[in-house]
Amino acid sequence: MNTPNSKGNLDAPASPDRLPMSYFGLNIPFLDHLGVVPEFAEEGRSRISLDLKHEYTNSFQVAHGGLVMTLLDFAMAAAARSAAKHPLGVITIDMTTSFLRPSVGRIVVEGLVLKAGKTINYCEAVVLNQDGEITAKASGTFTLRR
Repeated sequence: MNTPNSKGNLDAPASPDRLPMSYFGLNIPFLDHLGVVPEFAEEGRSRISLDLKHEYTNSFQVAHGGLVMTLLDFAMAAAARSAAKHPLGVITIDMTTSFLRPSVGRIVVEGLVLKAGKTINYCEAVVLNQDGEITAKASGTFTLRR
């Protein structure tokens, strides 16, 4: 079990039998716990994926909305970070999400920077199901942390 140290950071990876996944150069234990697969983040675009597990579903046996929003948020943040010259990270300022149809099976999320600025990036992301249909979309504003 992880315990916070005096600075509030976790002192050990969630699974001591393996190294944590790198999310485009960042250690993000929550995404590692979910099993999110980082595919790419470059030039203002990103793609991540996840094989939906039963424990990530809602009472209708489809992806829980909170999970979908987490994936959309990270895909946009990864795209925003990839478009910046020297960012340490990004922070979500706002995010709007529309759910269009249920997400099941393998979920792919693609992020895109619409407008990159010096300190703020405007982004969009879509969730695609295993048939390539858009199941959810989001737009968000991200501040660049240097």
